[in-house]
Amino acid sequence: MWTNESRSLPNWIKDAYEILVFTAGGKEAELSRDQAHDLLLDHDAFTSEPADADYAIERLLDSGWLYEVDGSLRITYPDR
Repeated sequence: MWTNESRSLPNWIKDAYEILVFTAGGKEAELSRDQAHDLLLDHDAFTSEPADADYAIERLLDSGWLYEVDGSLRITYPDR
């Protein structure tokens, strides 16, 4: 079971989630890991460091804000 504490992420990673939701076309979108990576790096409000994009995606996956099925990332609805 998820608790608010276990789903808490640093603000910059929450911002990465919001970028993905907005740029991928909403919470129903599916995208590859490479697409998510590129969307983050191309966004003006996100760092230009590839390692930061990789880390943000991993944290979002680990925390349940994203999930992966057959190589596609899907966006979830985190408790806020």
